[in-house]
Amino acid sequence: MAAEVPLLFDKAHVLCYRTFDIAEEIDLERARKAITEDARRLKLSRENSQYIQLPNPPLAYELGRKPLALRDGPVTVDATARLFDHGAASIILRVPVVPGTPVEHLTRVADELYDSQALEDLALELVEGVRRTIATAVQNPHLWDQSESYTVIFAESVRGNPSAEELFARMDLARLLLGENGAVPLSSGESESVTKARFSYTVNDLVVIDWNSAFVYEPSGSGDIPDLLEIANAQLLEFRYYDERLDEHIARIHDEVQAKRHEWTRLFRSPYRNLTRQTLGTLVDLNEFIERVENSLKVIGDFYLAKVYEGAVRRMRIPNWQDSVTRKQELLAQTYALLKGDVDIDRSHTLEVVVILLIALEIVFAFFRVLDH
Repeated sequence: MAAEVPLLFDKAHVLCYRTFDIAEEIDLERARKAITEDARRLKLSRENSQYIQLPNPPLAYELGRKPLALRDGPVTVDATARLFDHGAASIILRVPVVPGTPVEHLTRVADELYDSQALEDLALELVEGVRRTIATAVQNPHLWDQSESYTVIFAESVRGNPSAEELFARMDLARLLLGENGAVPLSSGESESVTKARFSYTVNDLVVIDWNSAFVYEPSGSGDIPDLLEIANAQLLEFRYYDERLDEHIARIHDEVQAKRHEWTRLFRSPYRNLTRQTLGTLVDLNEFIERVENSLKVIGDFYLAKVYEGAVRRMRIPNWQDSVTRKQELLAQTYALLKGDVDIDRSHTLEVVVILLIALEIVFAFFRVLDH
């Protein structure tokens, strides 16, 4: 009986994504003109990819080759920046996998990359350079102190050319996606949970998606699936960013209302006029943001890429964050209505006082006219 060929990765790399919120909006055409290097819009290439629409495709350009310090020694990575019109910028670091790497070693490498401080520092340095390069193309520039990370282990060739079923059966993909190097095996429940979002289009390709990492076995070399995972990750970042912004605004409303509720000036003028205008501005900004994020990718057909994308959205828990933003948006709208009601009452009181003063003046003038006679 022939010995089983070991699973060795002959052609593979690890895509490390670090996505930052750097602006309220990015004008991608102005950004393209500001970039001296060749810039390209994202275009999916797989069959039936026309059923995924990118109304304003993100813009990518190369940042060159950069050194990255790892435990086994420094490696040279290819760096790319990708810009999204809703204000996100993604830094992609392509880490090469040495041909002939076994699964166990790849798991150790993945574990390090998931939490590498050197990788975080390099991504932050690169995004600062991106911000300077496209400064003229952004609206309300900033750098949120949080980011989203995602890692895609992308394999094009595995020794022996195993089928998707064989690869899934022989590899401990749960340990790979978790970066779990312990000697104790994972429980069957944990392994099943990590690998339940699993997709194959042909018998020779495989995608397994976890919440912060994915394994893609794609002998064709097509990068469409990593691109879709990156788009989903950028959407997650934006919903997290606006969720925090809403928390801050709601807390500020509470503090200002508490601070001004006993002011004596509220007898003559509502203290909430500025707060009402700020709340309305936040609601308008939020509506524009949700439209840009939701329109960044539209699925108009039930086919393979759409299933992978929708599986990634669920696995990354994007609907949960979207629901949170929607609930807080509704709360903010209700709060705005109450504040506006207070301002409207203030205006009504002011008009009543003016009318009373006019009547009083008329009475006074009439009294003096009587005295004159």
